[in-house]
Amino acid sequence: MTVTTFSVQPRGAFSLDSANAHFGGWIQAGSETDRIAMAFPVEGTIRSACVVLEQLPDGSVSGQVYGLADAPERAWLQALSVLSLDVDGAGFADVGDRESIVQELQRRYRGLRPVLFHSPYEAAAAFVIGHRISIAQGRAIRRRLAAEHGEAIETDSGVQNAFPAPEVLLQIEAFTGIAPAKWPRLHAVAQAALDGVLDRAALRAMPVEDALTLLRTIPGLGPFFSQGVLIRGAGTVDVISDDVVTKQAVQQAYQLEHLPDQAEVLSIAERWKPFRTWVTVLLHVSLRREAVGSTRTRRQPKA
Repeated sequence: MTVTTFSVQPRGAFSLDSANAHFGGWIQAGSETDRIAMAFPVEGTIRSACVVLEQLPDGSVSGQVYGLADAPERAWLQALSVLSLDVDGAGFADVGDRESIVQELQRRYRGLRPVLFHSPYEAAAAFVIGHRISIAQGRAIRRRLAAEHGEAIETDSGVQNAFPAPEVLLQIEAFTGIAPAKWPRLHAVAQAALDGVLDRAALRAMPVEDALTLLRTIPGLGPFFSQGVLIRGAGTVDVISDDVVTKQAVQQAYQLEHLPDQAEVLSIAERWKPFRTWVTVLLHVSLRREAVGSTRTRRQPKA
C-alpha cells in the first residue's frame, strides 16, 4: 500500500462538512465521520487513485493519496479541484459585501463551495448514464460500474473502487441498467477523454462559447449537458448556465413576481462577478431547501 500525505490551507472560507452534507455523499473513511474518501481515474494517467480527506481544527485540509505511487500529486490536485479548493476564494466574501442577498446565502451556507464531478470525463459519462432516469438510479449504476469494472484501490479503511477509466469504458458493450442506445455515446465520451477533449485545464482556459462548442461535438452532449460538463466537470468559476432552475432560484432569492429570462439573470449576476458560478450554486441549494421545507409543511397533519 503506497500512501502520500498532502495538506493545504484554503484561501477563503471552506467547510468540508458542508460540502459533504450538501453535495458529496462520499464514502466515510473509517470510524471518523469527518473523513471522506473519493476514488477516481486520475486525469493524464491510465491509473486511478483514492484520496482520503479531512479538515483539521485550524481549517486546513489534509489528504492521504492511495495508489499512483509515481505521481500522487496529480491525484491530490484533482481532489482539490473536486472541492473547488484549487481556486483562490478569498475574494468571494467581497461579493457578499456588495450584495446583501449573496451575503445572506454565504452566512446560511457558510464555507460551501461548488462540488464537482471527479473530472469532465466522469461528468459527461454521468450525464449520459443518467439521461431519462432518476438521479438515484444513475448514481447506483455508476457505483455498480465502479465495483465491477473500476480499479480497486486498497486503503487503510478498506478497498475503494473508482469509476472505470476511459480505456476500460471503451471495452464495455453492455451493463444492467444502461440502455443499449447509450453505449455509442458512452464510448464517444471515453474516446473524447483519451483524445484530450475533456481535459479540465484546457476547458477552463478556453472562452466559454468555444468550450461549449467543443463539448457539443461529443455525441450525446447537447446544449444542457455540455453546460453541465463545463460547470460541474471542469469547474468554471464565473459562468451562468442557461436553465430553468437557475431562473427559478433567482426569482426566489430576489423575490421577483415573474420568472426572469436569461438576459435579466445575466444583468442581476453582474454584481456577482468574478464568482457567478459560486453564487449560482448557493442559489440552487437555497431553492432546493425551500422546496423541501414547503413540502414538509404541506404534509404536516392537521391538529
